Amino acid sequence: MEGTLETPSLLHLTSEDYTKIYEPAEDSFLLIDALEQDLMHILNLKPSMCMEVGSGSGVVISALAKALGPKSYFLATDINETACYKTCDTGFYNGVNIDVINTDLVNGIYCCGQVDILIFNPPYVVTSSEEVHGKTVDGDLTRAWAGGKNGREVMNRLFPAVPSLLSPQGVFYLLVIEENNPLEIADLMKEHGFSMSVVKERRIRGEYLHVLRFERTKNGLEFSC
Repeated sequence: MEGTLETPSLLHLTSEDYTKIYEPAEDSFLLIDALEQDLMHILNLKPSMCMEVGSGSGVVISALAKALGPKSYFLATDINETACYKTCDTGFYNGVNIDVINTDLVNGIYCCGQVDILIFNPPYVVTSSEEVHGKTVDGDLTRAWAGGKNGREVMNRLFPAVPSLLSPQGVFYLLVIEENNPLEIADLMKEHGFSMSVVKERRIRGEYLHVLRFERTKNGLEFSC
């Protein structure tokens, strides 16, 4: 139905799968709700390319793909190889096509100024830096949620790449918690030529979640690769 984002079916995923990939939780569903709230704005952009960084199960990018249809191209990345396969599976079982690249954030991806919608539900929990940079092994999902100092060590690495990834009208959606200091993130992104607005907020089990939207300011239209 136009104007809505349906949560994709995840019946193909098993309890064993969730020992290897991040299981969709309240943060995932808040991000889907935020995209649904913003869907008319997204549709008006007529996005030709949408990308999710750190797709996990693929629930978010599949929800957007179902809403936008085949006129848009959908790309996802994840550092977890199993998550890449499961993202493809989630797309397939929900009737949408998603290309997935196994990489750290957007390393090795060259799509200068072509991404109209960029989505990131990052590891945001405040932890030690050691947990962020630990080795990825089966059954250890620490890197899926460990954000290091201020919960920002992973997302901070993506921010400098956003200006070159996004198209002039492109929009970047980011999920954070209060401990990540959204106002400080706004200042960081302002240096890259973006303004921030809060799309949706929700308090869940002691965490205050925010979905932020970044768009280029009038002085931030120029980008280089």
